[in-house]
Amino acid sequence: MAFGQEGVFLKEEDAPKAVFPDANSFERRVIPSSEELKQKIQQRMGKTKTSLWEDSYVTFVAKKGDTILGYAVIVEEIGKHRPITFIVGVGNDRKIKDAALMVYREAYGGEVRDRRFLQQYKGKELKDTLLPYRDIQNISGATLSVEAIGRGSKKALALVDAVYLEGTERK
Repeated sequence: MAFGQEGVFLKEEDAPKAVFPDANSFERRVIPSSEELKQKIQQRMGKTKTSLWEDSYVTFVAKKGDTILGYAVIVEEIGKHRPITFIVGVGNDRKIKDAALMVYREAYGGEVRDRRFLQQYKGKELKDTLLPYRDIQNISGATLSVEAIGRGSKKALALVDAVYLEGTERK
């Protein structure tokens, strides 16, 4: 039996720095969910179906001095049985800068927290599938966790696009 898979790996106050190490300040903003926001997120996610059960999203505006480097979003997605909590950093270019696992609650599949696995998400954007065997390498025995990280990452991209970058020019 595998022990040590589940646990808390990153606290909320440390999470934004994990995905934006160059930032020297973070402005925490809680974005309330609404039917309109859910529709915008789902529309941006296209064929990818995700749970939109959250009543709000904890986000951070990452800054270095007066310059906004991007936005970090804490997301939760169901793995095999329980939610996986992680943070996704999204740059102004609408691409993932980094992702970091915060809380893992499953008995197996904790390898999704490894840097080597999470590095695959850097540079990904909404048009990418973020699916195992497509543009993300799978982890044997952790397919549902890998799929959850992909869905949650797309949800973070869609949220940033809808809330912070709507109306700005796509690069």
